[in-house]
Amino acid sequence: MNQIFEDLAAIDEELSKRHLVLDPGGYFIIYLDRESGLICAKHFTNAIDERGLAVDPETGEVIPARGKVERTHATEFAGRTAKELCVKIFEETQPSPVTLLDHAAYLGREFVRAEMALVNGQDYVQD
Repeated sequence: MNQIFEDLAAIDEELSKRHLVLDPGGYFIIYLDRESGLICAKHFTNAIDERGLAVDPETGEVIPARGKVERTHATEFAGRTAKELCVKIFEETQPSPVTLLDHAAYLGREFVRAEMALVNGQDYVQD
């Protein structure tokens, strides 16, 4: 069983190295609110420049992928389960802040990971 887990982890690790096209609709910072029993997702707007980099729509400054960034989120979503959070973002919010299908799939995966961490009392770190 351990070998299967290692093989699957290696597949995911390799896939995490692929090039990603950024969503012009923005990005999400996902975290857990354990006291309230919620999965939370702050949505931040961005624009994509001619190089394919995410930039602050107000300043035109590149938004770094790593490190602390001081920005104000546009919206915050919360749900008790991954499914509830997906319904709020993709069905109840019109237009949806997510404009790319691969971004939607990524968020679904992350929300499930966050839900499992919440249920199992584990740490959650967004991929």
